Amino acid sequence: MPLFEIETPSHIIITWADDEHSAVGVVRENYPKEDPVRITKRPRNSWVISKAALGLTTSVDPCTTARDCLSKAEGDKIHAIRLYMQNTGTDLEHARKAIESNMVMGW
Repeated sequence: MPLFEIETPSHIIITWADDEHSAVGVVRENYPKEDPVRITKRPRNSWVISKAALGLTTSVDPCTTARDCLSKAEGDKIHAIRLYMQNTGTDLEHARKAIESNMVMGW
């Protein structure tokens, strides 16, 4: 089964599907208010995301740091963002993304 990359205005979805029509069906089922803007059939059945492309080239694990900040802040998002900025030296936007993505995963 091929791997498809489907981009919507808000998401990039990676999914296995029998064909392009089935891949669009996955988007329609999970994000009914979003229309695909780009669909790509990937040449292989695996997906690789470059850490360097995401700006994760340091030896500090951003997830561990974010979870530690959330723990110290007792779940207070704003306080955790401030702690993350202080501990890593990152800007507000990067700190917010790191904290919010780890809040979604649970800490």
